[in-house]
Amino acid sequence: MRVTALRIKARKAATAAAMMVCGLAGPVAAAEWPERLSGHGGPVKSVVIASDGQRALTASFDYAAILWRLADGKAEIEQRLIGHDAAVNDIRFLPPDLAVSVGDDGAVLLWDLDTGESLDRQNPSDAKILSVSVSADGRYAAVASWDRTARVFEVAQRKLIPKAVLSGHANTVNAVAFSPDAETVYTASSDGAIRAFSLADGSLERVVYDHGWGVNVLRVINEGAAIAFGATDGAVAIIDTDTGEIAKQLISHERPVLSLTASHDDSRLASGGGDGRIHVYDADGWSVLESFQNPYGPVWGMAFTPDRTVAYYAGLDDHVNRWQISPRKPFEPVPSAFPRRFQAAAEGDLGARQFARKCSVCHTLTPDDANRAGPTLYGVFGRRVGSLPGYPYSQALRDLDFVWTEETISDLFHLGPDIVTPGTKMPIQRLQSDEERAALVAFLKRATAPGASLEKPEEETVQ
Repeated sequence: MRVTALRIKARKAATAAAMMVCGLAGPVAAAEWPERLSGHGGPVKSVVIASDGQRALTASFDYAAILWRLADGKAEIEQRLIGHDAAVNDIRFLPPDLAVSVGDDGAVLLWDLDTGESLDRQNPSDAKILSVSVSADGRYAAVASWDRTARVFEVAQRKLIPKAVLSGHANTVNAVAFSPDAETVYTASSDGAIRAFSLADGSLERVVYDHGWGVNVLRVINEGAAIAFGATDGAVAIIDTDTGEIAKQLISHERPVLSLTASHDDSRLASGGGDGRIHVYDADGWSVLESFQNPYGPVWGMAFTPDRTVAYYAGLDDHVNRWQISPRKPFEPVPSAFPRRFQAAAEGDLGARQFARKCSVCHTLTPDDANRAGPTLYGVFGRRVGSLPGYPYSQALRDLDFVWTEETISDLFHLGPDIVTPGTKMPIQRLQSDEERAALVAFLKRATAPGASLEKPEEETVQ
């Protein structure tokens, strides 16, 4: 363990020296990172920054991922990656020019980042896939699925080749990570256990640690000597990989831990929770360096910049927020809108309230779809199903043959999308209340008519 610690310190020193040479270290660098990554049409689930700091990837509820170019304090969209049929939960770089993403549609997609095209698609099951990890050499990608397995793919010839199925979990698998040498794959499950599997044959090697409560996230750190994890009971801890014992108990969150990230040099660790809190630790002794709170929503994803001065975090906003860790600002406005468009208050028009809660995450009422998951509802009454030009409808919806009317839209929310539009991407949701359903249809009839003028609820940035 002492040899490992010395090796880690040497690597940290080398990384710091390299950052100084490249001009990445010090107070000036913090100002060079964009204030936000804005371009999604729904809540953002994941964010990752390339080791050179020039590119970033984000994954969103809007069914899309985005490749960003970061330069001169700006974030520009380089590619919008469209291919998933549901929310995209996680995405990772595969150097030099690929990426792999996973989503609620149970799909694993391989992307060409130069063209934005999907090179390969694997659908191991219909279950949600929450996270993806890539081996240090870029040869393998592992995914964590709600079908109670994790799966490993070899990336070769620009294809995803099934390598191993890691089974034996008693509940959903929420996170996955490789050992530095890629010989071992670690999984975290809702059954409370962290397991180690052999990459060679997919066999279970051992249960590394059993927390009892479900484990949501994990990271292999310190060159494989330790594993950091976060759980549904809010616990965050460091375990010794060899012994499976708790090496350090960190600050607990008041709600489930939803994100965990390490800096590129492993010198920093940050945890984010459903309580909106972020805690940043120095990995040399695990002292708390800084804490931050966004009181308006969970922290689903985080990423450090290579110089460690800034952390980007994602949650219910349609954009990714920037938090300057060092030097800490004396006053920090929370760059989140509240209430968001889908967090309607209990007062006001009943139909507008139902639209906000049931529809606004995926649909707009204007001709512009605002990059949301579903097509705009502007002019929907009298329109044939699956016929709006330019929207990538599923084949199932394109094959249907009826017109959207007050009756068919009412049926959609009474019987459910799985009955009225079977096989489509629309999430299953119903309104059993006749009053609420009638109010929603009446609001949509009024709000989607060409030329309609409705006051939109304001979303003010909380200062």
